Amino acid sequence: MMEQIRKVIVGQDEVIESLLIVLFSGGHCLLTGAPGLAKTLLVRTIAKILDLDFKRVQFTPDLMPSDITGTEIIDEDRVGGHRELRFIPGPVFTHILLADEINRTPPKTQAALLEAMEEKQVTIGGNLHALEQPFFVLATQNPIELEGTYPLPEAQLDRFMMNIWIDYLAEDEELDVATRTTAIEAEEVEPVFSGADMLDFARLVRMVPVAEPVARYAVQLVQASRPGDAAPDFVTSWVSWGAGTRGVQGLLLGAKARALLKG
Repeated sequence: MMEQIRKVIVGQDEVIESLLIVLFSGGHCLLTGAPGLAKTLLVRTIAKILDLDFKRVQFTPDLMPSDITGTEIIDEDRVGGHRELRFIPGPVFTHILLADEINRTPPKTQAALLEAMEEKQVTIGGNLHALEQPFFVLATQNPIELEGTYPLPEAQLDRFMMNIWIDYLAEDEELDVATRTTAIEAEEVEPVFSGADMLDFARLVRMVPVAEPVARYAVQLVQASRPGDAAPDFVTSWVSWGAGTRGVQGLLLGAKARALLKG
């Protein structure tokens, strides 16, 4: 799989590994980095390799929740004159949803993803609509331009298993990118997984046993991130809210997935 990814993406091995850990754990991921660091290309490439449907939504200040989840319209039978509501699915009905620059849309629209990320379903007009499986939200945000942005609320940040920071490439890696992207032919990637394989791998991850001391250590790490008597001084001084229980779950699932990926 890494060989296929490296046909398109240069460097960023740690970023790629972390993103694969999130996907194989069945989680969601926030990608933070400056413009032009191939965040969108990375997500699109992985979607091709995993042979999963992929949709991209550019988040803007005027984006509405229905632009993501879908909407109901009145459908009229021209012959009988009968009217009924018909649901038109939004881009959230896919396998991988890229929420590009998610912090550029108001909290009301950001919140439209909460139910989809947690429950794998959306509610429209009182009706539940199940999402396709597997389902992942990969969101990007630009940490440089903060004017006109809406910081993600804690409730939504908590839905992401990881926040992966993407940095600039080294000199040789950037030279490689410049050479590849200015050539006539671009490398094509081939699928090596399927949606069914992803679901099987996610189940396999959960079957990996974890020793009680390891699980306890994960709990202690998360509890140490919360301000209080048991927390280190720097946590009490600089941290307002520590990680929740999802942090423990994410640590254990990520460790299991990494163990499998490393053989």
